[in-house]
Amino acid sequence: MGMDIITIKKLIDNAMSEHSKFVSKIELGERYYSNDNDIIRKKSPSNNSVPDTSENPLRNADNRIPFNWHGFLVNQKASYMFTYPPTFDVGDDKANSSITDILGDSYPKVSKTLCVNASNGGTAWLHVWKNTNNEFKYAVVDSKQIIAVYSDDLEKRLIAVLRVYNKKDEQAKDITVYEYWTDKECYVFRSDKGITTNLSTHNMFTQINSDTGASEQVNILTHNFGEVPFIEFSNNDLKTSDLDNVKALIDTYDKVFSGFVNDIEDIQEVIFVLTNYGGTDLDEFLGNLKRYKTVDMQNSGTDDKSGLSTITIDIPVEARNKLLEMTEKKIYVQGQGVDPNPEKFGNASGVALKYLYTLLELKAGLMETEFRLSFGKLIRMICKHLGYTPKKVVQTWTRNMIQNDEETATIAQNSVGIVSRKTIIKNHPWVEDVETELKNIREEENQDIQKGVPYQDQEGDIDAQK
Repeated sequence: MGMDIITIKKLIDNAMSEHSKFVSKIELGERYYSNDNDIIRKKSPSNNSVPDTSENPLRNADNRIPFNWHGFLVNQKASYMFTYPPTFDVGDDKANSSITDILGDSYPKVSKTLCVNASNGGTAWLHVWKNTNNEFKYAVVDSKQIIAVYSDDLEKRLIAVLRVYNKKDEQAKDITVYEYWTDKECYVFRSDKGITTNLSTHNMFTQINSDTGASEQVNILTHNFGEVPFIEFSNNDLKTSDLDNVKALIDTYDKVFSGFVNDIEDIQEVIFVLTNYGGTDLDEFLGNLKRYKTVDMQNSGTDDKSGLSTITIDIPVEARNKLLEMTEKKIYVQGQGVDPNPEKFGNASGVALKYLYTLLELKAGLMETEFRLSFGKLIRMICKHLGYTPKKVVQTWTRNMIQNDEETATIAQNSVGIVSRKTIIKNHPWVEDVETELKNIREEENQDIQKGVPYQDQEGDIDAQK
């Protein structure tokens, strides 16, 4: 069934109000990821109680210092999970090689971007398509552009995607483009930027007229993926942002630290309180104080309150230090990250190091569960493009974490004869590419045989030299 302007306009009007809340949520996560915290946009923490800082002569400093805790925690998770992005095995070496070629050099970067987007907004989106040369392509789409339409059944299948974005047309006019993707086609419409009342078709695709053979511009694209060519990558099963759990703590840390800095800056200013001063102006007062170390005060008797006093700011250093320390610890717990405090490492064993990653692994595990389904869908779409039907897609995920290399190497050496050589090599801390390492070993074995030196004997000699 085709998509007419009345239907798409109704869909847009129904979806945009709810979508605006989703966009606001993502923008908040992106702001904090970029260290654009609320502290920057609000009044100085030391002056929150007064509408106008000029009314409080003790308060001049207005430092607003954000700490990029959210960006740090998200990048920590992205590096932990996707420095070595997942690899795939579909049971056929030729297909595996073709999949690796299609994923290309950008695959690690795309994986990390999906992780960051999902962490900031709760979900990320990947768009797949075929170019004019029938090559399989994929790219991350800004989550703020996507409005997903799901089925009402328990499977919650993705049945359509409405992609909304702004651009300039051929006349440099600002317009909003609406792409409606189904499992068979894409329909494109346009309007003046942000206005849906003047919706019209947007002819952005080129096709060949079967009757005349001439090319023409149309607003409908037919594809043969057999499903909506968008893949959702959720942060977790609830699609919550990583900022949700730590925002209040980050704001607290920013306020306390910024207020601390303001107090340090303001304490340098001593305010003199003069009662019944006998001079004529403040310049004279400051001059006499500096030159004679005395001040002329008019005193009318013993009960007179005349005199000189000062006002300064008291700084509760211990309380603030304790609060900052407590808040930092809570940020790591609530944000499920790894505290990089060097005091906690030292020459720790592998088990102790893994314990440090417990919270991060819990968070990463929730994302991996969702991302496995999405990556599996991507690989199956690539296989369909290649004309290959896999029985199953085996995914291998590798974490990037600090480990005790000496301990790991010892375990690998003690495992010879118990597990396969491939498994030992795969888990050796110096090996990055298992297949390349196995190939290198075979070449060395052949060279040693040609020299008349058994490979294992040579290995024993090396061990003996150690």
